[in-house]
Amino acid sequence: MELRVLQYFLAVAREESITKAAASLHLSQPTLSRQIKDLEDELGKKLLIREARKVTLTDEGILLKNRAEEILQLVHRTENDITSSNAEEISGKVYLGAGETDAFRLLTQAEKQVQEEHTGISFDVISGGSADITEKLDRGLIDFALVFGSVDSSKFNMVRMPVEEKWGVLMRRDDPMAKLKKIHPKDIAGKPLILSKTSLEDGILLNWMHQDLNQVNLRATYNLIYNGSRMVLEDIGYAFTIDHLINVTGDSEFVFRPLDPSLTAEMHFIWKKYQVLSKAAQCYLDCVLQLLQRES
Repeated sequence: MELRVLQYFLAVAREESITKAAASLHLSQPTLSRQIKDLEDELGKKLLIREARKVTLTDEGILLKNRAEEILQLVHRTENDITSSNAEEISGKVYLGAGETDAFRLLTQAEKQVQEEHTGISFDVISGGSADITEKLDRGLIDFALVFGSVDSSKFNMVRMPVEEKWGVLMRRDDPMAKLKKIHPKDIAGKPLILSKTSLEDGILLNWMHQDLNQVNLRATYNLIYNGSRMVLEDIGYAFTIDHLINVTGDSEFVFRPLDPSLTAEMHFIWKKYQVLSKAAQCYLDCVLQLLQRES
């Protein structure tokens, strides 16, 4: 399986058309069709469903698309890391994954320190739930991750962050419940809720409410609390979130009320065991560890 052919296949998947993909690749349509057919023969699986006006992916085609994107991303990263390692000045890109948390500011402080010393280092940050971020780290698609909850110590090195995030409820300032100082499980029972997908994965909020998913009035889920806050403004429901992610000071339309009993989330900065880091990633790791040691 050649990288060039994987790129051809991804072009077809993107364009949903062999003709359009061939044009974007500056190939003839018969040449591209033959390359895709040879790939199907090599794998022994049909990858495309060819229809009159477009092509769609089979289940095997979807799997190959996802894996091909990861493979080509890894190749690109490897090329960059090797190229940058030959330079006298440390340079290259560091890949970070993180959930939404105010504690990410500690990692950005490390970013700033690193770039003050090595202007050739840049950062690529992706946001997501802990499960998704950890999977990307495990596959080698990112160098480091900031995740909530427990970590598989057999796979990852970890440092516990010196802060814990506090869960609470984000609501409109004109909501009757805004008069409360804290939110108890009974206060939220039956109310329309907006929950993060990460909290549903680990069940932390459902455990706090002493309810199953089918017992709560779940109106929406979110990955990014900014989007969740827009739903709060439209009175869709009450959003459970981490403190300090949405501005609730001054003339803000929101208020944040902590939970009672208090619910906190511990976080870890993690990286894959036995991973050979690029010089840029190692430089960043050293800076993060020094900073966290000072903060502890």
